[in-house]
Amino acid sequence: MKKTAEKKSNASNPLDAAYKILGQSPLGGLAADVMNIYCDNSYPMARDDWAYVTSMGYIYLNPRKQATADEWTFVIAHCLLHLGMGHFAENRKDDPVWQEACDLIVTRFLLDSHIGTPPMDTSFVQAFQGSEEKLYERFLADPGSRPVRSLSMMSQGRMDMHWEGQGRYESFQEAFADSIRDALKSSIETAGGISPDMQKNRRGFHTTYRRAKEWFVSSYPLLGAVASGFHLVDDTETVQRMHIQVAAVDPHLQEIYINSRCRMNYHEWKFVLAHEFLHAALRHDVRREERDPILWNVACDYVINGWLLEMNVGQMPETALYDEHFKGMSAESIYDVLCENLKYYQSLDPKDIIYNGDNWWETQSGAEIDAFYRSAIQRGLDYHQQRGRGELPGNFIEEVRAINQPPIRWDVELAKWFGEQFQPLEPQRTYARISRRQSSTPDIPRPAWTFPEGQTEQRIFGVLLDTSGSMDRSLLAAALGAIASYAESRDVHHIRVVFCDAAAYDQGVMSPEDIAETVRIRGRGGTRLQPGIDLLDKDDAFPKDAPLLIITDGCCERLTLYGRNHAFLIPAGNHLPFTPRGPVFRLK
Repeated sequence: MKKTAEKKSNASNPLDAAYKILGQSPLGGLAADVMNIYCDNSYPMARDDWAYVTSMGYIYLNPRKQATADEWTFVIAHCLLHLGMGHFAENRKDDPVWQEACDLIVTRFLLDSHIGTPPMDTSFVQAFQGSEEKLYERFLADPGSRPVRSLSMMSQGRMDMHWEGQGRYESFQEAFADSIRDALKSSIETAGGISPDMQKNRRGFHTTYRRAKEWFVSSYPLLGAVASGFHLVDDTETVQRMHIQVAAVDPHLQEIYINSRCRMNYHEWKFVLAHEFLHAALRHDVRREERDPILWNVACDYVINGWLLEMNVGQMPETALYDEHFKGMSAESIYDVLCENLKYYQSLDPKDIIYNGDNWWETQSGAEIDAFYRSAIQRGLDYHQQRGRGELPGNFIEEVRAINQPPIRWDVELAKWFGEQFQPLEPQRTYARISRRQSSTPDIPRPAWTFPEGQTEQRIFGVLLDTSGSMDRSLLAAALGAIASYAESRDVHHIRVVFCDAAAYDQGVMSPEDIAETVRIRGRGGTRLQPGIDLLDKDDAFPKDAPLLIITDGCCERLTLYGRNHAFLIPAGNHLPFTPRGPVFRLK
């Protein structure tokens, strides 16, 4: 249950006490499920009004009312029970007779349960027995039997139930039923001599976030298998020591840490738990590699929250990270964007992924847990799709499929990029170069297969090579060897090479076999790659549509590529200080 920060000082202390009383009452679970409780001047009321509740679960209190904590407890509980008892019936909205019947039932329940103190005369309530339906039918048949005084929380008999469209009736009623069930269990166990602390340990203390977790296991198969493997930890001292604001996941221990002091409703907790489940299931801790942990966490949060909104899982809390500009992007791509504004995005640190060292998953226990996550999310996806449980974002499905496939090596990715830039040549028969004669017909010459010279001469690409001292020699040798191999396999016999460190050095056109032997690390000061790009762009001999491969350690300035097809090859763990437009391959 959330409260607005702005409320009158004369109502502040009694209201806070009322919230506390409700949280410890049999209505505690229902109170936690409510969307928001407002007590400010944004929603004008008459001086004698107390409160009203909407079908969407919003409660509005009159800040001008002078009341005790017990009176506020009664008023808020009255509104809560309209939700929990399912009084918002579409076919009876704005029906004052139905309002009277519901007000009687709610007031009788509160009096019998000794919850709060009514701020109006309720001495006549016990004379009206029966359910809402029976009282409603009685009042319609005999209008003279209706109560002479209103029990509405609004003055002059106006309705305190406001229709705002289809609400979450089943959720509120389930929360109410859970609250009553827990209160009954507590009463029975207390009578049996079991202390409140022992009761909490024995039955797991049915809190809102635990109900949310149970919902995934029982009603949401996409994440049900993942949820079943987690243990919720809500110990206050542990959470405070770990500086957890809302929740955090430890994929290794399969624990989700909950800040129980964070007041959120049932649907917000569903969103939060789904968020943490996906961090683990999609292996975000493992996929971080050498990236900055804070920026990587932020990038993953943007991706997950966007998916959960599309999937309509729970309600996104106000503090959650979301930016529609990142829709459809992967966590890796978003990370590259975040690197352009490090100071700002690092300040958003959500602290909800707990890392356990770089290679914990390579141990036996780590491998087993890793296999569990991959299998659980894959089984959940298969079940979801087979049963037609609703549409899922396309990139979410792709990511689930991808984590169950072995990672593609950088050299395979680079080879694919080469294949996209240079299509295979079509050989032609020619008599200019006669092929070997067949022994059966030695006097008959036959044409040979050859590639047209014009096609092969036009096939060229550029390599812009960072030769500063920070480049790793062994990785550079592996990259150049791969480039030479791919060029030969694609019948590309010309490579335009430019070296760059503090200045640009044009090496002219080389053959693939020469490039690996010719390059030497110069080891000079900083790296400036833009002069090398400008050199190629201004050279009329180098085709404007020729692709360019940039090999660097990432320590370079923002680059202008003039619309040329390009790709980056950088060491694993390094990152470009800008958002690249072309693909990025990471040497490992």
